[in-house]
Amino acid sequence: MWLPIYFFTLIAAYKYGLRVGLLTAVLSPLVNSALFGMPAVAVLPVILAKSTLLAGASAYTAHKTGKISILALIGVVLSYQLTGAIVEWIAVKDFFVAIEHFRMGIPGMLVQVFGGYFVLKAIAKF
Repeated sequence: MWLPIYFFTLIAAYKYGLRVGLLTAVLSPLVNSALFGMPAVAVLPVILAKSTLLAGASAYTAHKTGKISILALIGVVLSYQLTGAIVEWIAVKDFFVAIEHFRMGIPGMLVQVFGGYFVLKAIAKF
C-alpha cells in the first residue's frame, strides 16, 4: 500500500502547521471517498484517526525540531503508524488485521519518509 492520502497530510502539517494538517487529514479522505469511492466508507473512521494522528505528530515534530530531517520523519511516520495500528486493532477487534495493514504499509511509509523529505526540502525555499 502506497498510502497517498497520508503523504499529503504529512507535507501539509509539517510545512504549514496543525490547522492545515488537520484540514488535509479530514478533507482529503472524505472528498476522495465521496468523489471516487476510495477509501471505502467502512474504513473511513480508521483512516481519519490515522490521518489526524499524523497531522498532530507532523506539526508537533516540525515545531519542536525546527528542521527537516530523515530521522524526524521516521519518528513521525512510526509514531502515527504504531498508534494507528492500536486504534485499528480496537476498531476491528483483530490484532492480526491491524498488524497486517501495518506490514503492508511499509512501502508507503518509506515513500512518506524519503519522498516527504525531498518535497519538504524543495518547498522549504518558499
